[in-house]
Amino acid sequence: MNSILVRLGLIASCFIFTSCYTVRLRSVNGTMQPDPLMSRDDYYRGMEVVELDTVIKINLTSKDFTYLIKETDKCKSGKLHTIEFKNTFGGSLLSMVTFGRNRKMKIKYVCMNSTN
Repeated sequence: MNSILVRLGLIASCFIFTSCYTVRLRSVNGTMQPDPLMSRDDYYRGMEVVELDTVIKINLTSKDFTYLIKETDKCKSGKLHTIEFKNTFGGSLLSMVTFGRNRKMKIKYVCMNSTN
């Protein structure tokens, strides 16, 4: 009985750890938009970061989803310098329970500095 519980625990922990990951893409061209407050102490120190934590809904017939980045006060150029996509265990569970129709997204992005 104990060996079955240990095996189930190992399988569950492998599923939890493999379903959580972070992907970061960064451009080598251009400069990032600086943070005027310099309030961060992580990888994004000195960068103006826009964070999205949302659930997107995709139809069963759709194969992809597009999120448009527009010129705003937080993203003056509308061009991307760094993008980070984070998948969590809770996001994987939501996608599994809704058969892929709802997906929890945690996205951070840094815009390029606009040139005058």
